[in-house]
Amino acid sequence: MQGHKVYIGLGSNLGDRIAHLREAVRQLQNIMTVDKVSQLYVAAPLGYVRKDAFINAALSGYTQLKPMDLLVQLQAIERALGRRRVQYGPRPIDLDILFYGTMQIDAPGLTIPHPRLADRAFVLKPLADIDPQLMHPVLYYTITQLLHEAEDADQVHVYTPLP
Repeated sequence: MQGHKVYIGLGSNLGDRIAHLREAVRQLQNIMTVDKVSQLYVAAPLGYVRKDAFINAALSGYTQLKPMDLLVQLQAIERALGRRRVQYGPRPIDLDILFYGTMQIDAPGLTIPHPRLADRAFVLKPLADIDPQLMHPVLYYTITQLLHEAEDADQVHVYTPLP
């Protein structure tokens, strides 16, 4: 399966965060060919009711699904892993389409590239792991350049679980 190159952001701040992320990657492999997965990063939640730290990652791969169909599948994975849609509430898993090739979409419920990724080091650091020279198709900066400008870059760290 070749298809469309996509980048997905993953995050969890509820329950067994590592297990949720692993299971999400496993389920994503059913709907796409995953070719790269970033390291895990830990970051404080932005504006969230519950203040447990997020563990974040990103992955890239290829899918035959159209953007809206991919979104529907991501939301199905989120529901299967216990996600309840509460704005700024804790979540066992959060899956976002960051990029879908160079496509630009602004539709109800779906904006690609993800509208806030350029301002969020917890998205940019994992992306830089897997494709530092990826060019943002709207801003025309690489992920490395965007990360260099991110104000919260010093607040996002590689997650190293206790042995």
